Amino acid sequence: MKATAKPRQKPVQNLSRQPQRKRGIRRFEHLLDATEQLLCDQPDSDISLSLVAQIAQVPLPSIYHFFPNKDAILVALAQRYHQMLGEMARLPLDPPPDSWQEIIRRRQSAGVDFLNAHPSALRLFMGAGVSAEVRTLDLQGNTALAALRAAEFRQWFDCRALVDLEKHLAISIGVTDGVWAISWSQHRQISADYLAESSRAAIAYLRCFLPESLQPQVTTHS
Repeated sequence: MKATAKPRQKPVQNLSRQPQRKRGIRRFEHLLDATEQLLCDQPDSDISLSLVAQIAQVPLPSIYHFFPNKDAILVALAQRYHQMLGEMARLPLDPPPDSWQEIIRRRQSAGVDFLNAHPSALRLFMGAGVSAEVRTLDLQGNTALAALRAAEFRQWFDCRALVDLEKHLAISIGVTDGVWAISWSQHRQISADYLAESSRAAIAYLRCFLPESLQPQVTTHS
């Protein structure tokens, strides 16, 4: 049977005007900081550019220079969070993991520490009023994170026999997000209990496709 190509998900358009000069970059980041501060205390549905201007102590027209509407500034903030999460995911595990299950647990623990330290990120990604643009950006970020996780698996273990590793890791990240969203709705944070539950859920799913143990990756020295 002839395989049909799957339609690719369209990337989120950059809704904001990206600054090029240092002064503009500082102003841009300052506005994102103000938005982050607002999200700590109220849902994104209550946020407006005028409120951001008040918190940032800048005239409203200067915000419109970068952001045409509220969705644009929320998407820009979400992009900043995903960049930070990506940088964190690229940090090597030290000490090296003994199993693929340990990679899942340690990476999830680091993710929870980050999100609990940034309550505005929790509200932005897991709140009831998540916009379609932010949701799409989050899903695309999970796909990128799955690729990083797959590369990490291959760094430490022999994964040559594994099929669709990136796909299964992406789904496990989605499962994890679902468990964390329940915790946020109940506790406004990701509790230790729900962190443990998310690890159990992700590992149980991955066990459908991965063996219980993987052989360590053989490193050669010249």
